[in-house]
Amino acid sequence: MIISSDIEYCRKKMETIIGKRVVLKTNGGRKRILTYVGVVDSCHPNIFTVKCECKVGTPTLVSFSYVDLLTKTVRLALIADPKEEQAAG
Repeated sequence: MIISSDIEYCRKKMETIIGKRVVLKTNGGRKRILTYVGVVDSCHPNIFTVKCECKVGTPTLVSFSYVDLLTKTVRLALIADPKEEQAAG
């Protein structure tokens, strides 16, 4: 059972990665996995948005709910920034 404090905690964690590149994988149905690569754009009370990088040229805005992350319907992974790795090393 998901409680509101879990959603609040998830939202606060997402707010810390606004502006960072992420990969999101979700079930597209019929054994398809949809993969989105983009930048976390904003966090709202129930959803967060990701500005995806498209091959067409115009960025697409996709939204997901925090419940999707908590139930693992959507998998999220941060993409390491090569500039940050060089500064640290």
